[in-house]
Amino acid sequence: MTRTLCLVAAFIFPALCLPAWATDFVTSTLPSKADLTSSGSNPYFILQPGYCLTLRSDTGKLVVTVLNETRKVDGVECRVVEERESDNGKLVEVSRNYFAISRKDNTVYYFGEDVDVYDKTGTKVQSHEGTWLAGVRGNKPGIIMPGNPKVGDKYYQEVAPKVAMDRAEIVSLTETLKVPAGTMTNVLKTLETSSIESGKEYKYYAKGIGLIKDADMLLVSHGYVK
Repeated sequence: MTRTLCLVAAFIFPALCLPAWATDFVTSTLPSKADLTSSGSNPYFILQPGYCLTLRSDTGKLVVTVLNETRKVDGVECRVVEERESDNGKLVEVSRNYFAISRKDNTVYYFGEDVDVYDKTGTKVQSHEGTWLAGVRGNKPGIIMPGNPKVGDKYYQEVAPKVAMDRAEIVSLTETLKVPAGTMTNVLKTLETSSIESGKEYKYYAKGIGLIKDADMLLVSHGYVK
């Protein structure tokens, strides 16, 4: 998710050798591929076909749709989640993200994305910046949402050196946030940074719904589409 060193909260990959600057994070073991499935529901991340979130800002719109489509990435059948971002009615970016969820603890793993970045007219793809896939050029799957999140958990969401190294820390599980879709309580808040880019941002997730705030984008609707 382009809107976006050795924790992935004791959850991720075997013997991943990260560079020296990454030593404040630890890594662990990815579950057996047989324990991963393409559909399921983490309390904060729904991976069921047809589920859709729409977020808006003053000029922007982000639509996140769980497609009735899968793709095998690094030997794992992953669910395709499409993100369509627009500004002033013009496409900015379309990404197809690949996720799988643990049958045992509902941790959601991120296996990469294919990205189309549009020009200023919103009609022509000008690059595929941010595209990465687990199993290609040493890339590894990350975690998009732990199955049992705790304050202080830190984890890499993307492990694609020189391309995408986004990471998150859970800083609260008790936020209250008012968005156009309603007032949400016991909201999970993450602080997201990158080990190869500067800057930081906060994201907010509500139980049974998913993402409700991403930068200046706020949730306006959620539910299943036909």
